[in-house]
Amino acid sequence: MNIFLPIICAVAVGLVVLLIASIRVVQEYERGVIFRLGRVMGAKGPGLFFIVPIIDRMVKVDLRTVTLDVPAQEAITGDNVTVKVNAVVYFRVIDPVMAIVQVEDYRRATWQIAQTSLRNVIGQSMMDQILQDREQINDTLQHIIDESTEPWGIKVSIVEIKDVELNSTMVRAMARQAEAERERRAKIIQAEGDFQAAQKLSEAARIMNTEPGAMTLRYLQTLVEIGVEQNTTTIFPIPIDIISEFLNVRRGSADRDNSSSKLDATTGDTAVS
Repeated sequence: MNIFLPIICAVAVGLVVLLIASIRVVQEYERGVIFRLGRVMGAKGPGLFFIVPIIDRMVKVDLRTVTLDVPAQEAITGDNVTVKVNAVVYFRVIDPVMAIVQVEDYRRATWQIAQTSLRNVIGQSMMDQILQDREQINDTLQHIIDESTEPWGIKVSIVEIKDVELNSTMVRAMARQAEAERERRAKIIQAEGDFQAAQKLSEAARIMNTEPGAMTLRYLQTLVEIGVEQNTTTIFPIPIDIISEFLNVRRGSADRDNSSSKLDATTGDTAVS
């Protein structure tokens, strides 16, 4: 009995060690891809499960969304402008088996695809499009990267361009262009204002011309506005029509005088002859 006791203890310890080695615990956000003698048996988890020690091998895969920073990529746009653009990519694993079997390192592969796609898209876009239509470029990048990583079981959800760097010469040129554009808009707005003011003044003149009392009311309103300012000078406006009548009368008298002078001169010439 004493001879078999160490053997029994060794077997018991071996069974306990094998039992401990066969226990695997996977978190809620993880999956365990099981390989049995080199063949894929599938993904298990989350929770507690058992594997066959020595025969089985487990690889954990994180299913949470990964934030991948794409470093600044220098590229030439479609209108021959050199820019540096960096971006951020959000992706997650939707098929753990494909992510382990189809690619050696799915994170590094996604990072390389993101850099290449960013340079290609920037090279096909115009400078104004990069600055103004970032949403369209982001959607294009997301579609290209997601299509490339789909066979690996990777889903790219969001791609965002973070910053666009320009050289100082281009920045000054864009500043001059923006200043010229603002001046052009200011001149157009001023011209439109003058045109609208002229239209309103023309309409007001037509209304005052049809209504004789409108001009008098306008004169009285002007006197009230002058009086509110506590001005010591009082202005009595004279209608232009009254002055015109006097001018017409004076012009008529001058014409009659000229006619009389000519008539007298003609009479005198006749008498002399």
